[in-house]
Amino acid sequence: MDHYKLLTPGPLTTSATVKQAMMADWCTWDDDYNIDIVQKIRFQLIELATTKKGYSSVLMQGSGTASVESVLGSAIANNEKVLVIDNGAYGKRMAQICQVLKVNHQVIHYTETTQPSINEISEALAQDKTITHLAMVHCETTTGMLNPVEEVAAICRQANIVFILDAMSSFGGIEFDIGNLDIGFMISSANKCIQGVPGFGFIIAKHSLLEQCKGQAKSLSLDLYDQWQTMENSQGKWRFTSPTHVVRAFAQALKELAGEQGISARSKRYAKNQSLLVHGMRELGFEPLLPTQLQSPIITSFLSPQESQYDFKRFYLALKSQGFVIYPGKVSNADCFRIGNIGEIFPEDIEKLLSAIAKSRYWL
Repeated sequence: MDHYKLLTPGPLTTSATVKQAMMADWCTWDDDYNIDIVQKIRFQLIELATTKKGYSSVLMQGSGTASVESVLGSAIANNEKVLVIDNGAYGKRMAQICQVLKVNHQVIHYTETTQPSINEISEALAQDKTITHLAMVHCETTTGMLNPVEEVAAICRQANIVFILDAMSSFGGIEFDIGNLDIGFMISSANKCIQGVPGFGFIIAKHSLLEQCKGQAKSLSLDLYDQWQTMENSQGKWRFTSPTHVVRAFAQALKELAGEQGISARSKRYAKNQSLLVHGMRELGFEPLLPTQLQSPIITSFLSPQESQYDFKRFYLALKSQGFVIYPGKVSNADCFRIGNIGEIFPEDIEKLLSAIAKSRYWL
């Protein structure tokens, strides 16, 4: 069946073989599922994330936000405090989670187009010695900004702060080693750069920190320690109903990532897609919201045309009729829209998109 290409930060356009992997039913108690699929996924994720020892992985039912909430609700004890870095919708969401769960927290706010200041973060940690954790988004898909993970990781190491990294839209599409960065908890989702489908997220964390989560969870179903212990002690068994079809699709997606020669090759494809996109959009008269040095290879925000007859909805529908779906803007102080280039998207798809945009004259 012909269908449109999803040029979004997730869910993504997936391969036919990933879709096909969901066409069989699996028993959650069967060893062929838990040992041969779930456990293998857990080990593969660790290998993708780091070359260092001492890390484990936990799969968690639900959206990526559920996994973020699992970490924030399980990893921070009542006598501890987390510093949340907010420069977009997903940093703001972490702060909202802390507020709802009554997790002791402090927030440094920035506008969506401002990269976090290393000096301000260092100063905040120096002024408040009760801060024990720091939480930040790596790729803030509100704009497409790539936040300074290496610099923040260095600050956390120096101050003995546990770094919680929301790598939802970067893991699998951008190369980094969480062990080398000494990241305590890294969170991502099945339907992002690994190119699976929505239904579960995952946490890759230090063994020692997972052990410390025991008895701290503020949720039953999102108890990170209990989920980890069940998977560790029961050969990949999930505490509650496993999203079996989604897991099978993810296992296939991991095979296809390996077939593409890993994260290094995939990141180069994404970067080429993004470079072609920006170059072509500029030729069509569109300008990116962010300067090049702040831009990730995952998704790009473009300023809306100033012509009075421009209407995003008509523009969106014109592109959809030609087989492409883009995203509206999510920036409070700029009129823009977003185009992603991750998933089963290749340079030839970007070229076709640019042709479709050139034909969609609603924005002229």
